[in-house]
Amino acid sequence: MASSTQQVETVTSGADKAKVGAAIALVIASLAGFYLLARQGQIAQWGALVVGLAAAVAVFFTSLPGKEFVGFGRDAWKETRKVVWPTRKEAIQMTLYVFGFVVVMALFLWLTDKTLEWVFYDLILGWKQ
Repeated sequence: MASSTQQVETVTSGADKAKVGAAIALVIASLAGFYLLARQGQIAQWGALVVGLAAAVAVFFTSLPGKEFVGFGRDAWKETRKVVWPTRKEAIQMTLYVFGFVVVMALFLWLTDKTLEWVFYDLILGWKQ
């Protein structure tokens, strides 16, 4: 019997690794700039943070992992639109079924507990509570 397993190979070039590394470095630099510019005022702090993070995102999305992430997001959005959501009536009915099941199970477990308590403590050990 022949096995039909497929091997998935991911090829990441040195340039893509460098882009991801640069994106990480930009995030670290923007955080450092935010804290180092504390004396310059909040506008300078937040400006450095926002510009640095925007640059990091831009660099990341030009790399292969960034492009794959965007493709994954598009595919996920397409799949979300295919979902058939229940109507309000169906959602309420299912919720009531769940609550009913929980009540029935709670009663069953309570009765089981009390029965075992009666058997062990009253009949076997002879302890009266």
